[in-house]
Amino acid sequence: MRRSVRTAVRSMTALASAAVLAGAGQVWSLQQQLDSQMVTSRAAIPMPRPIPVGTEFTALLVGLDARTDAGGNPLPPALLDALHAGPDEGQLQTDTIILLHVPATAGEPAVAISIPRDSFVPIAGDRGTHKINSAYGYGVRGAEEELRGQGVTGTELDRRAREAGRRTLVSTVEELTGAVIDHYAEINMAGFVELTEALGGVPVCLNRPVRDSYSGVDLPAGPQVVSGAGALAFVRQRHGLADGDLDRIGRQQAFAAGLAQRVMAAGTLADPAAMRRLVGVVTRHVVIDAGWNLHQALSQVRQLSGGDLHFHTIPTGRPDLRTPVDGIAVEIDEDAVREFVHGTLTGSPASATPTGSPRTTAVQKADGPGATASVEPARTPPTTVVAPTTSPAVITADGVPCVD
Repeated sequence: MRRSVRTAVRSMTALASAAVLAGAGQVWSLQQQLDSQMVTSRAAIPMPRPIPVGTEFTALLVGLDARTDAGGNPLPPALLDALHAGPDEGQLQTDTIILLHVPATAGEPAVAISIPRDSFVPIAGDRGTHKINSAYGYGVRGAEEELRGQGVTGTELDRRAREAGRRTLVSTVEELTGAVIDHYAEINMAGFVELTEALGGVPVCLNRPVRDSYSGVDLPAGPQVVSGAGALAFVRQRHGLADGDLDRIGRQQAFAAGLAQRVMAAGTLADPAAMRRLVGVVTRHVVIDAGWNLHQALSQVRQLSGGDLHFHTIPTGRPDLRTPVDGIAVEIDEDAVREFVHGTLTGSPASATPTGSPRTTAVQKADGPGATASVEPARTPPTTVVAPTTSPAVITADGVPCVD
C-alpha cells in the first residue's frame, strides 16, 4: 500500500514537473518568436529612455488605415473588401490616436486620452495646420520625395518613409499635448481584426440598432460580442452619428474598455493557446518602438483592474469647423489641450478655456452591460467654453457602457 502511494506521489510529481517545464518552454518559445519576428521602429522614439518595471511611462497607440501588414506586404484584396477599406488613396491616415499613461505602482489609475482624428492642429516640421490624422502621411510623402532624390527605391524607400511618418506623428502629438512620449505602438486594420478574433471577441453595447454602408456596421441594440470585420466596423463608423468623429471616439473608448476586460481577465495572458494567437497577431501586424519591452509593459498592465483604467478625450471646440484646406474639422485650442493633458496625467485639475461652441459633458462609469451615462449639459455661452476637469466622456474598464 505504501509503495503504491509512493508510486502515485512520484507520478504526480513527475507530471507536475513536466507541466511546469512545458509551460516554461511555451514562454521561452513565445519570447523567442517576439524577439526574432517583432517589427520595430527606431525612428518613432529616436532616443528611448530605459523604462524598467515599476517606472511610469506614456505610450502613443495608433490605429493606421494601411493596406499593408507590419512588414510592408500588401493585404489581400478579398480581405480589404471584407473590411470595407475603401479605395487606397495612399494617404496612410491614422484612424485612432490614443495617449496611454501607465502608473509605476499598483493602485494608481492608468489613463488613456483620445485625440479625435479630425482635430485641426499644426503638423510638426512646419507643414501647416491640418487634421491630425494626416500627420503620418505628410511625414511619409515628405520623406519619399527626399529619398527618391537620393536614389532610394523599393522596400527600403517604403521602410524609411514610414519611419519618417511615425516620427512626424509622434512629434505632432508631443507638440499638441506637451506630453513626453516614451513608447509607440501601431496596428493596421487587419491586425485589429485578427486581435479581436484571437481574444474570442470583445463585449460592447449599443443604445440602438446601427446600420451603415460606409463602415459596413450592421448590429442590433443591446449588449453583444463583436469580432473580426464586425468589430472594425463598430469602431470606424462615423456616418450617421450626430457628432461624427467625436461620437466615434465614444465608440472606440467603449470598445477599448471591453478589450481591456478581455486582456485583463483571469487566465487570458496565462493561456498558452491564447498567447500563441496574440503573439502571431503582434508579429504580423504591429510595429513598436525598438526600446519597448512588451513583457515589462504587460507585467505592469497585469497589476491593473478594470476600474483602474480611465478613458478621456481632449477638450474640443466646434465639431464642424470649416477649414481652407481640409474641409470640415474639429476645432482645437492648443493651450487648453496641453493644460488638460498635463492635469489628467499628473492628477492635478485643469482649467483651460478653449474657444468654440459648448459641448455636453458626459461622465460614463459603467458597472456592467447596459449601463448608461449620466449627462449634464454645459451652460457656458457659445463664444467661450471652460474645459471640464474631466474629458467629455470618461469611461472605465470595469463595465461595458452602452453607446450610440
